[in-house]
Amino acid sequence: MKTFSNLILKLTGWRIVGELPGPKSILIGAPHTSNWDLPVALLTFWNLSFSAHWIGKHTIFKPPLGGLMRKLGGIPIDRGTTKDFVPEVVSWFERESELTIVIAPEGTRSRTEYWRSGFYWIAHGAGIPIGLGFVDYPSRTAGIGISIMPTGDIAADMEKIRDFYADKIGRHPENASTVDVRPA
Repeated sequence: MKTFSNLILKLTGWRIVGELPGPKSILIGAPHTSNWDLPVALLTFWNLSFSAHWIGKHTIFKPPLGGLMRKLGGIPIDRGTTKDFVPEVVSWFERESELTIVIAPEGTRSRTEYWRSGFYWIAHGAGIPIGLGFVDYPSRTAGIGISIMPTGDIAADMEKIRDFYADKIGRHPENASTVDVRPA
């Protein structure tokens, strides 16, 4: 897949940077403002030679593309009926020696007031780093920037995350969400 991804990236002018923060991590996918974010993310995974699973809205896993989405690492989530999602995902990390899960904390391609905080609490509960994955459409750069180890002080850790994403621009900047979580 790396050869395929390199060809497509070269033809489309995208540059990939960074590396995974370790054998186990939560990887943020942001800003998430377009359907094109997923293909760019998949090309990034293949280019950096790692296998990632990603969480997606359950409706994209219906036929005719549902099987393909699963083969590409997708894990469906129905936000309306999911209970105990964070502890469930933490247990996945406890069972596996290597696992990367990508989560778009905006939860949608539309503008939201807050990010969902599940990515943070999964990483904190599993004791794993959060890699700050990104797409920046003006520079046609995608990849993984810094990583942070969650301290449990979500406000302080979100400040670091907000600083990182300050200059990352999605395909549709008007849809970009505020990089913050709902106050406790």
